[in-house]
Amino acid sequence: MLILLALSLGIDAFAVAVSCGISVPNFRKRFILWLAFYFGLFQAGMTMVGAIPGDRFGDLFGEVGRIVAFLLLAIIGGQMVWSALRKKEREEAPRDLTHRRMLLLAVAVSIDALAAGVSLGLQHANILLASGIIGGVAFALSILGGLFGERVGPSFHRRAGLVGGLVLIALGVRSLLG
Repeated sequence: MLILLALSLGIDAFAVAVSCGISVPNFRKRFILWLAFYFGLFQAGMTMVGAIPGDRFGDLFGEVGRIVAFLLLAIIGGQMVWSALRKKEREEAPRDLTHRRMLLLAVAVSIDALAAGVSLGLQHANILLASGIIGGVAFALSILGGLFGERVGPSFHRRAGLVGGLVLIALGVRSLLG
């Protein structure tokens, strides 16, 4: 059950890592490791944070969390789409994936882990074990997603920013709808 929860939470991290690998020019292996680190850390951390209040604030976190995840993903995805649409034939120097952007993405994909932590807290689960598994799975899926995105990215270079941005917006809408 815990592994299935970790996999379902890690799918967003995988999708965002694929999106970054496809759409970020100059995407390098070190970006994959940083993404995986941030995503794993935030998935584990948000699970722990969510477990603290338990059932007292569970409903509030669930609703607010969906809105925050949507806003973060929509803003970052919108920026990527805007950049892709305004590019001319001659591109400017490629923008790297900054640590600030990776942190924002990590927060956005980890909002669901906050809600999961609340649920785990209600069940009096072993939060350290659960957080470790959830963070570890997010880390592994992020590496797989980044490697996949890096591999297919060059073949989609022209429209990659548009596709990557739309994927992030879609993930945000999905989190908003629950």
